[in-house]
Amino acid sequence: MRKGMFALAAVGLLAAGSTAACGGDSGSDSGSGGTSGSSVGKVGVILPDTASSQRWGSDDPKFLKAAFDAAGVSADIQNAQGDKSQFQTIADGMISSGVKVLMIVNLDSGTGKAVLDKAKQAGIATIDYDRLTLNGGAQYYVSFDNTAVGKLQGEGLAKCLTDMKASKPVVAELNGSPTDNNATLFKQGYDSVLKPKYESGEYVKGPDQSVPDWDNAQAATIFEQMLTQNKNIKGVLAANDGLGNAAISVLKKQSLNGKVPVTGQDATVQGLQNILAGDQCMTVYKAIKQEADAAADLAISLAKGEQKQVSQKVTDPESNAEVPSVLLDPKPIYKDSVKDVIADGFVTKDQVCTGDFAKLCTENGIS
Repeated sequence: MRKGMFALAAVGLLAAGSTAACGGDSGSDSGSGGTSGSSVGKVGVILPDTASSQRWGSDDPKFLKAAFDAAGVSADIQNAQGDKSQFQTIADGMISSGVKVLMIVNLDSGTGKAVLDKAKQAGIATIDYDRLTLNGGAQYYVSFDNTAVGKLQGEGLAKCLTDMKASKPVVAELNGSPTDNNATLFKQGYDSVLKPKYESGEYVKGPDQSVPDWDNAQAATIFEQMLTQNKNIKGVLAANDGLGNAAISVLKKQSLNGKVPVTGQDATVQGLQNILAGDQCMTVYKAIKQEADAAADLAISLAKGEQKQVSQKVTDPESNAEVPSVLLDPKPIYKDSVKDVIADGFVTKDQVCTGDFAKLCTENGIS
C-alpha cells in the first residue's frame, strides 16, 4: 500500500533478514499456518485507546496483524481503551500466557514502566511502539521523528499565517497529553519554530495549554476558554487532527473557521476533510504501515530468538539510557497534497470524498 513519495528509507535501518514462523490474530490467538518450530514465540501487543486517534482502533491493528500473519507469527493484539487498570490487566494476561515479546503503546510512562518491568522479570523481550516509556528500559523503540513532526507543524502554521498576510498574530498552542512523551517532543519541535518569532515580535504568544489524555471534548472546552479570554487569536497550533477539529468546532460558532489557521497531525479522514474545506491549514502524515511493519519486523526477530541491529538511538531523558531505535520520516500535508495521502493508500477516496467533499476533491485533483 505504501508507495511513491512515501516510501520511507528509514525502514531500511533494520538489518536485512527474513522472518517466518507461526500464526497471528487481532485480539485473540489464532494460527495461520507457517512453520511449526516450537522455538518461535508469540507476540503480545497493547494499544492505548480508540478515542485519541482513529489509528489505534483501525490502522495499527490492521497493519500489525497483516505483518504478523504474513510472517506466520502468532500475535495477540488488544486495546486498553484508555484505562490504565485494563492496560495492566491485559499485560498480566499476556505475560502469564507466555508471550515471548511484548510491544506496548503506553498510556503514561508510570503504567508503561510497571508493565515493562514485569515483562523483563519474566524474561520477555520488550518494544516501545510509537511512544517512548520514560525510564522504561524497552529493548527497542519504533516511532516517527516526533520532534520533526512538531517542527513541520510549526513551519506549517507559519506558512499559513504568511499566506494569509497575518500581522503580529496571536498564536494559541493546544498541546497533547502531558503524560505522553510524544506530546513533549511535538512541542519541542513547534516551539523551535514559534519561539524565535515570539521573541522577535513577529508573532504574539497567546494561551498555551495541554489537553489531558488527548481528549477532544476537553480540548474544545479549553480552546473555548482561550478564545473567550483572548478574542484576537489568529492562529492555532493544535497537536493533532482531533484537537484541531475541536478548535475548529469552536471557531465555527464565531464564524472564524477558515479565517484562523489551525494545524493538525495524523492525516485522519476528518483532518483531510477539514483541510479541503479550508478550515484546517495542514496536517502531518505519518505512514503508519511503515511504522507497523518496522515494529513487527523487530518483534518477529525477537520471537525467533534473534537480535536485530538498528543504526539509530534515542536518549531516554529520565534514565539517560540510549534506546536502540527506528525513527521514520513524517510528511507535511496541505490542501494541494491531500491527494498524495489517498494515492499512498492510507485513506481512500470513498472515505474522504463524501457528500459536499466530492466537489472539493475534484477541485483538488483527487480523482
